[in-house]
Amino acid sequence: MSVWQLVAVGAVMLLGLVGVLVPGVPGQAIVWAAVLWWALTDPTPVAWGVLIGTTGLLLLNQALKALLPPRRRKRTGAPRGTLMLAGLAGIAGFFVVPVIGGMLGYVGALYGAERTRLGGHGAGRTSVRTVMRAAGYSVLVELYCCLLPVGAWLGALIWA
Repeated sequence: MSVWQLVAVGAVMLLGLVGVLVPGVPGQAIVWAAVLWWALTDPTPVAWGVLIGTTGLLLLNQALKALLPPRRRKRTGAPRGTLMLAGLAGIAGFFVVPVIGGMLGYVGALYGAERTRLGGHGAGRTSVRTVMRAAGYSVLVELYCCLLPVGAWLGALIWA
């Protein structure tokens, strides 16, 4: 697979990750399609293993969606920009501090933005709790289910 195709696959994966944060965009399907594209053009056992793992993880996420609270952004009281900022910080955090950085980046950025917007620690903390209950947990789980395949893809490119 050429470098330009790998860059294109990575760009599609990034589009899928941002799609998880935007309502109405099928971010999971986009990430899965990018992994499928990579596995079909680079038919190695590692690529097929990543595709099988991705498929299983995303199917498990679909089953878990019924157990998680539905996304109700309007009930959070937080502006859409705050939630988008938190999601982007979660994506960046996942790659800066592998795996746990995603959660730290998401919640940390959410707290920082809400503390700045509301003007204090107590109000920021209360707002983070409200946001996480109304939309945060389901967004974070779906984001992680898309971040893990992207991380596996990067790991396969680097070490395989």
